[in-house]
Formats: sequence, C-alpha cells, structure tokens
Amino acid sequence: MEFSVMRVMLYLAVILVATRGLGMLSQRFGMPQVVGMVIAGLLIGPAIFSQFGWEFRGFIDPTPAEMEALNAFSQVGVIMILFSSGLSTDIQELKKSGAASTVIALGGVIVPVVLGAVGALMFMGGLEAAADHNKLLNALFVGVILAATSVGITVETLREMGKLNTTVGTIILSAAIIDDVIGIIALSLVTSLNGGSDPVITLLKVVGFFAFSFAAGLPIRALFRWVSLQPGKHRVGIFALSMCLFYAFFAEEFFGLASITGAYMAGLMLSGLGNSEYIDRKIVSTGYLIFSPVFFAYIGISADFSGFTVRDLVFGIVLVVLGCVGKVIGCGGAARLVHYTGHESMVIGCGMIARGEVALAVYSVGASLIYYGPDGALLGLDPLVPTILLVVLTSIICPLALKILYRDDGKNVPQSSKDTFVDLSSKEGGYQ
Repeated sequence: MEFSVMRVMLYLAVILVATRGLGMLSQRFGMPQVVGMVIAGLLIGPAIFSQFGWEFRGFIDPTPAEMEALNAFSQVGVIMILFSSGLSTDIQELKKSGAASTVIALGGVIVPVVLGAVGALMFMGGLEAAADHNKLLNALFVGVILAATSVGITVETLREMGKLNTTVGTIILSAAIIDDVIGIIALSLVTSLNGGSDPVITLLKVVGFFAFSFAAGLPIRALFRWVSLQPGKHRVGIFALSMCLFYAFFAEEFFGLASITGAYMAGLMLSGLGNSEYIDRKIVSTGYLIFSPVFFAYIGISADFSGFTVRDLVFGIVLVVLGCVGKVIGCGGAARLVHYTGHESMVIGCGMIARGEVALAVYSVGASLIYYGPDGALLGLDPLVPTILLVVLTSIICPLALKILYRDDGKNVPQSSKDTFVDLSSKEGGYQ
C-alpha cells in the first residue's frame, strides 16, 4: 500500500498522544516539552526499532508517500512556530537594549558558526574539504544550527532564582531575540548559495526581501488596526495566519530565502499591535493542536540510525561541546567587550547555551544542504542526530550552569519569586 489517508490519520492520532504524553513527562524533569516531543518521534517511529532486525518497526512506519504527507504537516508547524516567535518579539525592548544586545548576539552567532563549520570540515576530511563547494555549504549549515538559541529554559531558571528582571536577565532575553533573527538570516544566505549563487546577488535578495516585508507590512499593520475595531475578533487570527503563509511563500519562491524567514518577518510586522497577543494565542493554540507536535515528532521519526557509527557519535558529542563553548566564548566574550563583569559575562554566555525549536527548524529547512553523491551516498554530514543531542543536552546543561554560577546568591532569592514561578518554557504548548 503506497498511500492511505486512513493510515495518515492514524499516524496523526498516535503522534498527538505520544508527543503530549512525553512532552508532559519531559516538563516534569525540568526540560522543555520539545525534548519529549522529539523523543516521542524516535520511540513511535522506525528509527530505533528497525535497527534490531525486529518485525515490529514501531507504531508508525509510513511509506514514502505517507512520509511526505507528514512532512507537509511538519512544514506548516515550523512556519507557525517562527511566526509566533516574530509576534512575541518586543521591538521596544530591542530598541532599549540597543548596541550591547546586538554585539552580544553577533558574537553568539559568528563564533558558533565558525566553530561548527570548522568542526564539521574536520569530520569531512580536514580544512581542505572547504575547497569543495558542497562540503563547505554542508559545514556552514552545521555552523548555523549552532547559532540558534532557545531562551525559554533560561527564563525559567532565572525567574526561579529571582534574577529574571536584573540587567543580565534583560540582556540575555534581548540578545537571544536578535541572535535568532541573525541566525535565520544566516540560514537564508547559506541556503541561497546552494547551487552556486553569487554571494552578492544572495545578499541583495535578503535586502530586497526585508524591504518588501516592511513596504507590505506597514499598510498591513494599519489594516489590522482597522479590522481589530470591527465586530468578530476571530477574523483577525485568520487574516494573520494568511499573512504568515503568504510571507513564507514569497520569501522562498520569489527571493530564494528560507520560508521561516518570511514567517518570522510576518510575525515581526504584526508585533506590538493591540491585538498581537490575541493573534499569538490563537496561532499557538492552532499550531500546538496538531502542526507543531507533528513537526517535532517528524524530526524523530525521520531519524535514521541504520548507518550510525562511533564516528557519528563522536561528531555528535563534539557538536554539543562546540555549541556550548561557542555561546560562552561568543556571547560571554562580547559581553566583556561592552563592559560587563567577568561573572556577568559568564552568566550571559551560559544563559545562551540552550537550544530548542529554532535549532530543529534550522535543520528542517536546511536539510537540502546535506551533501550526497550522484549515487545517493552520503558524502558530507547529516547533523540530525547531533542536533537532537544538542537540544536534549543543552536543555540540561544550561540551567545547571546558571544555578552553579548563582549558587552563592541562593540565600538572597526572594521568596516571592519561588511562589510566583511560572513555567515559561512554552507558550501554551512547550515548544518555546
């Protein structure tokens, strides 16, 4: 049986139950729900069970055509996640944080990208492998994955310790937002170069898309203000989702950029409006209901351990180490440059370690950069499993590092901060 709508419906039901259950369990252990959702995909799909030669290949064993259907759901999910991130961006806060956050964010992108790319090249034959255009793009893709930051778990930890509203807490939040914007732009640049595009033309496309986004976005903002005054508030969410999908389409089809760049910009253009919180709430609810869980589960379901070797395991461990070191050196070093103390700089660097939904989104969008030969043999690196390791381990390392750095201040934590602690690792769903 090549394709069955009923089987796809069954798969969706299994995915929703498994991701919700494992997501809640993950939260119980102090990790974001995204970790549990990805693990759910690994457990219900053929990724693990098929490696033991068992007849049972998991609760979900889709045909290629059915996998494409699940992939379509997952792509809508990742677009909605980035749209929500854009909606949540506080432009006024970015303006107030100013140059310091931008410098820290740049350090948090440049250093991990360089370290990740160099590390990947060493596993593809050494630095001389950069002479191969396809291997270089593959290596840069690995680096861009390391550039992503997921600040949700950092927010939880800082709030629990009564440090969220401090200068350092504010700078981490602002830098993380800018970090993701720069990282998404970097992904668009790298994906645009796939096929040998001229870097200058690629850069012009990026500038052109941002110009288009603002030119179209400003009148749309005015329109949304008018629509929000009309009876029937629900239509605002429908129009917002339509705008998200249009922007994602135009970004990829007309400018050759990643679709998530368009989705993020659509959210950014609607952020700060009086009804943006309502829009975000509706989008998150809709996305979490089906699309976002499918995206995270799809990452696990599509993992392939058939050719997994000790070398791949070593690469995964190296990638996690480089990801942590890159943020500590990049963000922490940049913080020192803008006159933060040594302790504050270390806290900022460790606070940017955690990865989550954006790293997975970057992998999903940039997977075309993985280098295969004409016969289909993998000649580059597939960083899927290392990316999953990165998300899981940094979700553990980040809060531990922050608690160690602040352990001498534990006696000063206001009791009220413990009493009012709220789980901010998610927005209604747990994937932020």
